[in-house]
Amino acid sequence: MTLADGALNGRRAALSLGGAALLWMTGCAQLSGGSSAPRTSDSWSGRMSLRIESEPVQTFAALFELRGSPETGDLTLTTPIGSTLAQLHWAPGEALLKDGSNTRRFDSVDALIEAATGAVIPVGALFGWLEGRNEPVPGWKPDLAQLGNGRLQAVRESPSPRADLRIVFERS
Repeated sequence: MTLADGALNGRRAALSLGGAALLWMTGCAQLSGGSSAPRTSDSWSGRMSLRIESEPVQTFAALFELRGSPETGDLTLTTPIGSTLAQLHWAPGEALLKDGSNTRRFDSVDALIEAATGAVIPVGALFGWLEGRNEPVPGWKPDLAQLGNGRLQAVRESPSPRADLRIVFERS
């Protein structure tokens, strides 16, 4: 096991513990952020979970605050007790992940999201889905039927492994 593998396993363990605690919580969270992105009406907060049917199965869960647009935005992920897991920021020409005192740069928003959650989540489509638009993404099937109740589910059937994204949210 390399040092990077150990750090990744430690992060997964911390995220899994946060996910277990999330299952005991109800309601949505209002989170404060110190982001540089301008406040717009495109802002959501709540809980998200992601289950990846890999071997072994990977799970990720966190409270979140999402602001901005597919082109320029911020995503803050926190534990149920308010500890920041990661802050993601993207804009044309930059994609940054800050976890603790470390800041890493990525070539794309997809690579940034994958580093933070363990799977590529289609950010552009996610904004559309949260706004009620059934934006097509190859391999992904969103279920927008519960948006009025503040719930979104999207399943990635391909490429393998299967991924199940669930979000409970309120629009800020």
